[in-house]
Amino acid sequence: MDDKDRLIISMLQGNGRIPFSKIAEVTGFSVMGVKKRVEKLESSDVMRIRAMLNAEKLGINLAIIAIEMENADAINETVKKFRECPRVLRFFITTGAYNLFALIVAEDYHTLESISLEKCSLRNQKGIRRFEIYPVQDVFYSSFFDINVIPEKRREYAPCGVHCGTCSRYEAERCVGCPSTVYYRGVL
Repeated sequence: MDDKDRLIISMLQGNGRIPFSKIAEVTGFSVMGVKKRVEKLESSDVMRIRAMLNAEKLGINLAIIAIEMENADAINETVKKFRECPRVLRFFITTGAYNLFALIVAEDYHTLESISLEKCSLRNQKGIRRFEIYPVQDVFYSSFFDINVIPEKRREYAPCGVHCGTCSRYEAERCVGCPSTVYYRGVL
C-alpha cells in the first residue's frame, strides 16, 4: 500500500460512494487507474466497501461483553458457534483476566437482558468462568456500524441453535427474537 492507495482509502472512508472521477482529480490518476487501484485493494482483502448502519438513528443498543473463558478450546467453540449470529458484531481475543470480548447489538433493554440471560446468551456457553455485560451509553466519533441485516427471515432456529418461538421471554414480548428467524419483531 503506497501513499496514493492511502489517499484513495481515506476518500472512500469519508464517502464510500464518491465517484471515481473525483478521486482521479485529487490523485492525478485516470478514472480507470482509480478503478484498478480500488479493485486491487478489494481483491487483496486490504479494503472492503460496505453499507454501515447508524445505530443511534435506528435506536439500536450496543453492549460490550467481557468473558473469562477456561481455555483456548472454549474460546474457539464459542466463536465458532456464534459466527453467524446477527447480534454479535465482533469478537476480540485478548490477554488478561477477560480473554474474550464481544460487541453486540440489541433493539431494546429487554432484548439486551434476554441475550445476556437466555439460552441464546454467550453467558450460557461451556467453559465460561466469568461474564460481565456493559451496555454502551455513548459512542464517540461515529455511530455507524456494520450491523447485519437479514432481508429474508426464513430460519425456524437461530444460528446458535435456539428456537425463539419456545422462549418464555419472547412469548412475554420481552425480547424481539433473533433477526435471522421467522419470529423476529425488530427493526433489522
